[in-house]
Amino acid sequence: MASPAPPRIFSPARRRAVRKRMLVLQARPDAPHYLAADYVEDVLERLAFLRHAPKSALVVGDISGDLSTALEKSGCVITKAEPALGFDEEQPIVGGQFDLVASLGTLDTVNDLPGALIHIRAALAPGGLMVASFPGASNLPTLRAAMLAADGERPAPRVHPMVDVRAGGQLLQRTGFSDPVVDSRRLDVSFRSLGSLLADLRAQGLSNVLADPGPPLGKAALERARSAFAQAGEDGRTVEHFELLTLSGWKK
Repeated sequence: MASPAPPRIFSPARRRAVRKRMLVLQARPDAPHYLAADYVEDVLERLAFLRHAPKSALVVGDISGDLSTALEKSGCVITKAEPALGFDEEQPIVGGQFDLVASLGTLDTVNDLPGALIHIRAALAPGGLMVASFPGASNLPTLRAAMLAADGERPAPRVHPMVDVRAGGQLLQRTGFSDPVVDSRRLDVSFRSLGSLLADLRAQGLSNVLADPGPPLGKAALERARSAFAQAGEDGRTVEHFELLTLSGWKK
């Protein structure tokens, strides 16, 4: 009996468009890239701690190219993939048996996350390692509160559903990874306004890609959101919290 199709939470077309815009914005000299930098640093620290020196790696979503460059310097052969350019994480991965698959900030917006993890595991060579980082369930609490204030008694779908630590561990066990590890870390960034936060999110590919994104905010609702965001801060700046989740596991 065929398994039921996963629910369609995210729009693949919107997802590709958001990431294509992100690639254009990231080419600007003043582009924010603190999330990408954190992902790269985390992968390299894990590889050093685990003493895992991959000879071949699939790197997905490395928008800065820094992870690929660092791995190439160590003699690793890199295969790069980017969802904006047609790489489909919900399909089997062609070109197989990698010592490392690193996914940077992409798996949080796939409709079939268990399926994507199964495809990653199938693409690993025996003894290969997966490291997948993406925003977690406690991401952007101030923005969430501002959107609720904007919508009032009838909140619209505006913020993505996300994976927490417990669910991440269950996913790794369910998809057959050995020695699964789930870590969460927080990155705090201060902003002058709601607009500056939203600009950073667009530039880092974190805009709304829901299949049902909800209606646009009207002028009054947008003003309520701006006010709520400003009131959450002090001295003209508001600190937003990014939660970054990392799933890692081995193929034995």
